[in-house]
Amino acid sequence: MPPVHDRGQLFDATHDIPAGWTTDRIPSLTGRVALVTGANSGIGLVTARELARAGADVVLAVRDTAKGATVAAEIAAAAPGARLEVGELDLADLASVRSFVTRFAREHDRVDLLVNNAGVMAPPRRTTADGFELQIGTNHLGHFALTGLILPALLAAPAPRVVTVSSTFHAFGRIDLDDLHAERRYRRYGAYAQSKLANLLFTAELQHRAAVAGAGIHSCAAHPGYAATNLQLAGQGPVTRAVMAVSNALFAVGPQAGALPTLCAATLPDLPGGVFVGPRRLGGYRGGPGVVRPHRRAADARIAARLWEVSEAATGVRYDFTADRQRA
Repeated sequence: MPPVHDRGQLFDATHDIPAGWTTDRIPSLTGRVALVTGANSGIGLVTARELARAGADVVLAVRDTAKGATVAAEIAAAAPGARLEVGELDLADLASVRSFVTRFAREHDRVDLLVNNAGVMAPPRRTTADGFELQIGTNHLGHFALTGLILPALLAAPAPRVVTVSSTFHAFGRIDLDDLHAERRYRRYGAYAQSKLANLLFTAELQHRAAVAGAGIHSCAAHPGYAATNLQLAGQGPVTRAVMAVSNALFAVGPQAGALPTLCAATLPDLPGGVFVGPRRLGGYRGGPGVVRPHRRAADARIAARLWEVSEAATGVRYDFTADRQRA
């Protein structure tokens, strides 16, 4: 049984990652099954491509399967012999999440690596198919449901890992359990920051609960720093889009560099659970990946536990860490 992690040890920034870590250091992933959400573009696409290059069987979980098929063809050209699969998944619709997991379970008896990457950023207020505010609903609750529903497949793997992609914006977030879906007041960047803080609280609580249950899951988080992707531009007005496009061109790194923390968190051997990986330099906005410390609100055990309970109630998904042992 793995050691039970004290909550105070989560997000410990003392673990060392070799300086200058690049994709050349990804070990062979032959025989492993990886699932990447939002693999159509940006960081998700790069993550899926590099995992495939390392030999993993990669499932691209995307809303638009036609675009997913095009991306899969691009990855196959870059990684001859790659085993790729495209699955339809809309994280803003719990019925879609359940259908995806049902289809996945018919084709795969396990998943070694789950990368919770997909997300939306700062759109006008909208709601999901289930009535959740779109950002907390997609970025957090959709991934919460996906991870919980696919948990038996994770537990069937010898060393499962879950990587959830957050953002430096988490530091501006606060979890408002009295108005989680911004029904009284909606601030688009405030809602985004809340969802990214929720990603980190989920990472920590998943690691804690898995360790207490004696499950071998390693739950980690990553953030890309300031990376130029479609995320910043989607759903924005013309003026904001123009400003963001100029800012991206002048200051941001590309998706290849932005994906390095995620790939490092996903593949670095012996990386402990409960760590946060991001760029080392310029306040976490640029540089090679290292273990970083998030804002103290990300390690708030009381809020993490309460958010977990609220998420279970909202999604109807409850985590059973004995599921694989019962099946065996």
